[in-house]
Order: sequence, then C-alpha cells, then structure tokens
Amino acid sequence: MNNYYRPFGGFSVFPKVIKNLLIINAAVFFVQVIANNLMVGGKPLWYILNYWFALNPLAEGFNFQVWQLITYQFMHGSFTHILFNMFALWMFGMEIENYWGTKKFLTYYLLCGVVAGLFQLFLTPLLGSSAAVTIGASGAVYGVLIAFGLMFPNRLIFLYFLIPVKAKYLIGFLIVLEFMLVDSAQSNVAHLAHLGGALAGLLFILFDKSIDVPLKRMLNISSGYRQQSNFQNPFSGLSDKFKRRTQNIEDAKYYDINQKKDEETHITQEEIDKILDKISESGYQNLSEREKKILFDASKKMN
Repeated sequence: MNNYYRPFGGFSVFPKVIKNLLIINAAVFFVQVIANNLMVGGKPLWYILNYWFALNPLAEGFNFQVWQLITYQFMHGSFTHILFNMFALWMFGMEIENYWGTKKFLTYYLLCGVVAGLFQLFLTPLLGSSAAVTIGASGAVYGVLIAFGLMFPNRLIFLYFLIPVKAKYLIGFLIVLEFMLVDSAQSNVAHLAHLGGALAGLLFILFDKSIDVPLKRMLNISSGYRQQSNFQNPFSGLSDKFKRRTQNIEDAKYYDINQKKDEETHITQEEIDKILDKISESGYQNLSEREKKILFDASKKMN
C-alpha cells in the first residue's frame, strides 16, 4: 500500500504524481538558487543549466535539444514563479489525478507542457518576438486549469479566499487574458506557451472517449457514456421490461445471502489495500463489480 495519505475510497490530498512533481520542482529550484553563486569552467552554473536544460529557441546562437521540451517544465525563474505554478498544480490537479489515475494524469501533464514548448518554439518567431530561453511549468499548469474547468465548470473558487467565482468563468477569463497579452512586447511571460498547454488539454479531453465532461454533451461529441438520440425505438418499452427482469434476477443471484457471508469472511485488509492502490493507479471507474462490492461491505464495517 502506498505510503501517502489516502482516505477511505481512494481520494488523496497529495496524490502520487502531484506529490512527486512538487518535490522534483522544489529540488530543481533549490539547485538553480545555488547555481546563481557558482562558477564551473569559468562560466556561471546557471548559464550552463539554461544552456542544456531550459527550452532554447531554434535561432542561431542557442542550443536547442529535444529533451529540453521536458526539462524546461521543471525549472523556474523566481520563488513567486514556482510558488504560483505549484499551488495551482496542487489546487486544480488534485481532483483530476484522483479521477483519472496516476498514469493518465502524468501523460496529460507532460503532454500539455511539450505542446506548450512547441508553441513557444514555432510561433514566437512568426510574431517577431526576440528569441529567449523559456522555463517554467506554466504551460502544463494551464492544461490542468483547462481540465478542471471542463470537468467541474460550476465549482466555486474563492478569489483571495473571499470572492466566489465559478471555475468556468475564472479559467475562461485567464485564457482570454492570455490571448490579449500574446503580442505584449514588454512582457517576459511566455503567453504562447500558456495557450499551447491549454489547447493541448482541450483536445486531449475532447478526443479521449473515457473522459465525460459537460462540454462534450453540449457539442454532441461521442464519449464513453451512452448518448441520447432523437430516434425513438417503438420497441424500447418492451425491451426495457425484459432488461429489468433479467437484471433483477441477476442481482438476486449476486446478492445471495450465503454467498455474501462467504465472501465477507474472506475479505482481508490486504485485498482492500490492493483495491485502493488500483483506484489510485487507474481511477474508481475501472474497478470490477466485485471490487466495488468489497469496498461497500468494508465501509459498512467501518461505520
């Protein structure tokens, strides 16, 4: 069983991926702070780190490497920079990872960061902006913001812990603001990267059939759920009666008293831990009916 806090039911305040991302980003930032005061081979260490691991432009005189599309996401320019990014990642990403599981969330996060980097690399020259190295997790974090806004559009977010704003309005405003600031000459913020991460997140969710969000239903996009159709089957009422009857018989068989007693006898803490680990890895929706029943029975024993 994983050693981080996980209340019964599989929800974690610090899920696996986010916890590790927070630790890695903090560790890298600590190295960056130290590097500001060190010299290696006659060159400042911060310059060497940026030369090899920050996202370098494709322009002449810079050192672009493919791996920089990943490594730049773990570097930050100041304490406020990393503080904002990591707080937003935890605040908005916590529920997303608990819903999706660790593998999908990590893939999503890194993919948003990579697309954000590609936007910065290829679109910046088209706008005539000066070439400069890019660092920060903001592009990936904007992908997380989009995911939260799509999955929980009416969730209230309290600005300054006082002003309630629905997630869809707050996140929508931030995206519009990024569009307005793209051509801001005096800004040293990678607005294109933010938009790239947000767009990558939007497309990922729209094309992933296992993710159900209100926007998909509004756009009538196929998903893992059963969509309603304008066509009315004249035999639907008759077929539903047979389905209900079959389901009732199966349910009665499944909840046979003797079988229930026998299964409860063999439920162990180790088996419950394995189910909780499975929830953490791939989400509650991927549990089998038997595993869901075991959790249900175990929860009744805890009450």
